[in-house]
Amino acid sequence: MPEIEPRDPSLKDLEGLHLWHAPMSSCSQRVRIVLAETGKDYTSHLVDLAKDEHASPAYQAIHPNGLVPAFVDDGHLFIESVDIIQQIAGPASDLAGSASPDLLKLADEAQLDLKLATHEFLFRGVERGSEESFDAFQENHQNEWLKQFRRDFKVGFEKSRVDAAVTRTDDAFRKLDNLLSDGRLFLTGDTFSLADVAWMPNVHRFDLMGWPFERTPHLQSWFERIAARPSYKDALLAWQNEHAAGAFAAYTRERRSEGTDITAFGSLSG
Repeated sequence: MPEIEPRDPSLKDLEGLHLWHAPMSSCSQRVRIVLAETGKDYTSHLVDLAKDEHASPAYQAIHPNGLVPAFVDDGHLFIESVDIIQQIAGPASDLAGSASPDLLKLADEAQLDLKLATHEFLFRGVERGSEESFDAFQENHQNEWLKQFRRDFKVGFEKSRVDAAVTRTDDAFRKLDNLLSDGRLFLTGDTFSLADVAWMPNVHRFDLMGWPFERTPHLQSWFERIAARPSYKDALLAWQNEHAAGAFAAYTRERRSEGTDITAFGSLSG
């Protein structure tokens, strides 16, 4: 969805670039990467997801779905990360000009599977709050899909649902690996583009889960090149909560020792 009409009319009075984001949100990471690549200054508005600040009336007046990121460019509001990175880059830039709409669409479609896998293979090993905070979220948040997702996470996702998410992710990574098999440096050729930006946080996140990237060696090499870019370090790693990252690593090792890590699901288990 492109520009939307804000519920909070004060947003129209904002000058410059304003970003509401969370440090480890993959969609927020996309936006920060493009801001770093373009060297544009912006006003940062952090949203603490662990404290459910995205369920507050004030934030839901900014983002009607109560998600991050939200972005304002001189009073114009955008809430979808792919729309936001295109808005920041501008249509005439190298970042946008060489990007593939199909790859951007594929990355956008991959977000639901990334969310489910993140909760199953990372967040399940980290304390997620009290019963009171769960009840408050259910009462205060207006996004019915997100509230149902929180309920599903609480009781445990069905194995078939996790299997399907892992298999779709494996299929997507194989498609990217096949594109890169011709020796190109980046996903759409030899020029870094928004397609690369859109996939950077996803590959990083699945790497935290212990994804077997040796299955896709071209994608693995691509990620090594991407990880050397200043924007990866400044807009993604620098915002990463190292305590949480350590807890994620410990939980990944625990599940691997139990035989219940990500490689035990979907097409990875064959």
